[in-house]
Amino acid sequence: MQEQNVIKLLKSDLKFSDSSIKKLKIFVRSVIESNKKYNFISKTSEIDIWHRHVLDSAQLVKFINFKNGSLADLGSGAGFPGIVLAIFNSNVDFHVKLYEKSPVKSAFLKKIVDQLDLNAKILKNIYDDKIESDYIVCRAFKKLDRIIQVSREIAKKPHKLIVLKGQNAQKEANNAFQNNKYPYKLESSMTNDKSKIIIAKFKK
Repeated sequence: MQEQNVIKLLKSDLKFSDSSIKKLKIFVRSVIESNKKYNFISKTSEIDIWHRHVLDSAQLVKFINFKNGSLADLGSGAGFPGIVLAIFNSNVDFHVKLYEKSPVKSAFLKKIVDQLDLNAKILKNIYDDKIESDYIVCRAFKKLDRIIQVSREIAKKPHKLIVLKGQNAQKEANNAFQNNKYPYKLESSMTNDKSKIIIAKFKK
C-alpha cells in the first residue's frame, strides 16, 4: 500500500491529526536514513514502510485509551510501535515508555523523542524495576510465553497486554495461555489477513 493511501487510512479510520502525520513523515525519513548504517528494519521493507511498519503499529490505537495512565513498549527497536503511538498521543497526562537495551537504538529513540517533542522516555532494561503501566505492547519482541511471564511477574496489575503476531497467533496463544487464568482475545490485523493482535487482561 502506497504512502498516501496509508495516510488516508491513518486520518480517516484511526483519527491521526495533520500534525501527527507531519511527525510520522519526519520519523519515517529518520528511520530510513539511519537504516543505511544500522539496519533497524529489513532493507526490503523500506519501500513498504508506511504499510508494513507504520500502519501495523498505528492500528493499536484502537485498543488503547489515551485519556490517562501510561503505556510500555517492550523491545521498542526503531520505535515500532512505541514512537508511532507516542506521536498519536496528544494527552500530556498519558506517558509512553520505550524499553530498549541496545545503546544504538536507544540513542536513536531519544533523538526522535527530543526532535518531535514527544511525551515519552527511554528505559534500558525491563528487568531493572517493576513495569508501572496500564498497557504493555510488543511487536517482534519475544515469544508469547516469555511476554506473558513478564506481564505476570514484573508488571503492575491490572494492565492490558497487546501483542502483534503473525499467522501462528492462534496456536501460540493457545499454548501460551494454556496454564494461565488470564482472559484473552484475537483481533484481526489491518495490514495482513493472516496476522492477529493478541489482547489479554491481567487483573489483580
